[in-house]
Amino acid sequence: MKKSFYSHGKLLLTAEYLVLDGACALAIPTKKGQWLLIEESDVPQIIWKSFDEEGNCWFETSLILEGNTFKSTQDNIKENNISTILIDILTAAKELNPNFLSPGKGYRIESRLEFHRQWGLGSSSTLINNIAQWAKVDAFALLEKSFGGSGYDIACAQHDSPILYKRNEGNPTVKTASFDPPFKENIFFVYLNQKQDSKASIKHYQALPLKDFDNAEVAINKITSKILDCSTLDEFKTLINLHEEIISKIIKTPTVKSTLFPDYPGSIKSLGGWGGDFVLVTGNSSEMEYFKKKVYDTILPYDEMIL
Repeated sequence: MKKSFYSHGKLLLTAEYLVLDGACALAIPTKKGQWLLIEESDVPQIIWKSFDEEGNCWFETSLILEGNTFKSTQDNIKENNISTILIDILTAAKELNPNFLSPGKGYRIESRLEFHRQWGLGSSSTLINNIAQWAKVDAFALLEKSFGGSGYDIACAQHDSPILYKRNEGNPTVKTASFDPPFKENIFFVYLNQKQDSKASIKHYQALPLKDFDNAEVAINKITSKILDCSTLDEFKTLINLHEEIISKIIKTPTVKSTLFPDYPGSIKSLGGWGGDFVLVTGNSSEMEYFKKKVYDTILPYDEMIL
């Protein structure tokens, strides 16, 4: 019997970093996500294969379950590093649901990404949410026991519309939001040609003093609310510019525009962890030539990226 599970990718439009401490964030699921396909097997092993967006198998391993312990049968060091992450997720899922998987049973499993795995759209969060569905456990609890983080990416994985996400003492509150800007033809997403390390970004933020957090939280919450209501591109640009200034001061990091694109006429906003993945830029199709000339060739229009 075959089973399949699906999760959407994610983009964090507002409250990056501050969402970890309770700020209200606007997050949006992406059109592309990840599938998990499961088929029972007569061989008492978990045969796992991961495929990229072009259908190429970039990782495969074989796991066995002894008692409540998963072990890889592979010896390759690089593969073992990836296997360790997978084992940690499966082990956490079994801790949350002891009835999940049993020794002596076999499975052939495929994870299939629809987006490039370096893009930072949630290759880990979509995997965790898919495994949580398979294991019949709470995905937020599984995230906490494995990768950690705010959990907004898990919420995006589970929704097919924009959301407002807030952590209340570690517990997630998710509300659907209406965000369909009339100027969306002037919004693009540009990949910075490098994947951001989410764990490193979180560690950097959590090491900072939070003396200015309360004021920043109030300001960012107001910006999030105004972004949902704004009807003009000029107003949107003003809001995201102010957002960039506030976060820049909090995390003591220059804005991406001042660092990489100081002469670009439109507005540029970091998304999620600063320093990598995608940025949101305002402009028109012809203005995207600016980024192409700087060899930032992966540019997705709003309607192509957003669900």
